Amino acid sequence: MAQNQRDPEKFDIKVVHDKFEASLQEDDDVDLELYLESFEELNKFFNLMGTVFGFVSKDLRQKMDYLNNLVIDNDTNQQYKTVKRMIEHEKENELLHKKGYISGSRTLLRIHRGLDFIQLFLKKIGDLENHESTVVACRDAYEQTLAKHHSFLVKNGAKVAMYTLPTREQLLKKVCGEEQEIQRALTLLPKTLTATTVVFTRIETLYTLHDLHNLP
Repeated sequence: MAQNQRDPEKFDIKVVHDKFEASLQEDDDVDLELYLESFEELNKFFNLMGTVFGFVSKDLRQKMDYLNNLVIDNDTNQQYKTVKRMIEHEKENELLHKKGYISGSRTLLRIHRGLDFIQLFLKKIGDLENHESTVVACRDAYEQTLAKHHSFLVKNGAKVAMYTLPTREQLLKKVCGEEQEIQRALTLLPKTLTATTVVFTRIETLYTLHDLHNLP
C-alpha cells in the first residue's frame, strides 16, 4: 500500500467526526442522511471487532438501510431530511403506532441506542493503556447502554463473547490498521467524542420532548 493511502476496509474516525459535525442543523436538529453516513463508519468498527458484536452490526445494518430508503423515497418533500422533521411528520400523520408500519422514529431509536454504547466504549478505550484488556471497558459500556434493551439470552451471549476481546493495542491494530492510523485515531478521538455527544444529546432531547423513548 502506498504511503499515506488508507485502507478503505479499516475504521476512519475522521469520517465519523466530520459527518456528525456537519449533521448539526440549527440549534436542536440533526440531518438524518449525514447522521447515517457517520454511522456507516461506526458500524464498520462493530464489524471489525469480529463476532463479539456481529449480532449488533447485523441489526444496525438492517435499520440503517431502512432509514436510508425512507430518506431517498421522501427526497422531494424532505419529510425525512432531519430527525425533528421525521418525528413531527410521523406524529402528525399517526404513523408512530400504525399497525403494520415500521416508523422511521422507531428505527432511529434502535440506532441511537447503538450510538450510546459505542461512544462510551470508545471513550473507555481512550482511557486505557496499550497493554490493558478491553474486556472490562466493553462490558461496562454494554451494561450501561445496550444491555438495558436486550433479552437475557442476548445479554448472556454478548458477555461471554466479550471475553475474547484483545488488549487495546491489538484492538486498535485490528480496526485502524497501521501505527500512523492508530495515532491519528487517538488524536482525533476527543474531538470526535465531543461531536458525537452533541448529536446524541440532540436526538435524546427530541425523543424526550415527544415522549418516544419507549416506542415498541
